[in-house]
Amino acid sequence: MELTAENYYSPEANAEYMSVSQFKSFAGTDGKLACEAEAMAELRGEWEMKKTTALMVGSYVDSYFEGTLDDFKKRTPELFTQKGTLKADYKQANRIIERIERDPFFMKCMSGEKQVIMTGELFGSKWKIKMDSYIPNTVIVDLKVMASITKHEWVRDLGPVDFIRYWGYDIQGAVYQEIVRQNTGKKLPFYIAAATKEDETNIEVIHVADNFLRDALSIVEANMPRVLRVKNGEEQPHRCGLCDYCRNTKVLTGPIGILDLLKDV
Repeated sequence: MELTAENYYSPEANAEYMSVSQFKSFAGTDGKLACEAEAMAELRGEWEMKKTTALMVGSYVDSYFEGTLDDFKKRTPELFTQKGTLKADYKQANRIIERIERDPFFMKCMSGEKQVIMTGELFGSKWKIKMDSYIPNTVIVDLKVMASITKHEWVRDLGPVDFIRYWGYDIQGAVYQEIVRQNTGKKLPFYIAAATKEDETNIEVIHVADNFLRDALSIVEANMPRVLRVKNGEEQPHRCGLCDYCRNTKVLTGPIGILDLLKDV
């Protein structure tokens, strides 16, 4: 299957290729609960992930920098009030864009080829990637819009964790770097170009060093045998019991005990 901008997110493409977001749905990260049952339901077209305002704001900013904002607005009328004006969250997105455009280094990082698609093979599966800003022979850049750059998340057994590893953006960088290497022979650095939704937007360009990417790629390698067995229908998917899909499809077979309420603490 030849991937294009039009079919990249199609059910057929997701069935044939693994992607970072699909992998994280199956395997999870420190900040994203894994649910194999939800991941399989989404692949089969039986479940659709909700479009939260946070994700929509990120998509708004992404579409601006790839030059497709007008089309994005036409496809998403929920951005507007009944009077036809932008809702407050998306007015804020415009302010984030304005802040980014005031910074020459941030804009230099975002000056590469937009939404470049590449494919490759990793750990028994074909993979697809789509890069926000690809500067050949120089760097891979991914744009992130988030609540905070500096806030640390607390993870049991690990302690405070930065937002990059908490949300698995190191996994994204590791896969992108390897797929680009397979296609070009060049091992490029991976940057996160981050901007926040705070009252005063904070911006940073963060180099995710290769030692973090190597660790992340080892996580992918360790999890892929199980992920592929489930995706290929060789093993039954596990239910997390806590996500929207599991709540929606739960079937009670009897009462639980009071200690079961603490089993995930």
